[in-house]
Amino acid sequence: MTQEEQSLADDKMRAEIAKMFAETKQISVNTFLAPALAAAALMGGTAAIIKLFF
Repeated sequence: MTQEEQSLADDKMRAEIAKMFAETKQISVNTFLAPALAAAALMGGTAAIIKLFF
């Protein structure tokens, strides 16, 4: 393998690793954020209904 081919292979590997890191970060944020937002919406809706009747 020539130096140029090795450099190209290294660049491809770095790009693939960066893509995987970005996807992992997105999954981590969605895993935490979605349930937190759903809980906040449920609590807000419940508070609004209680405030309406009392």
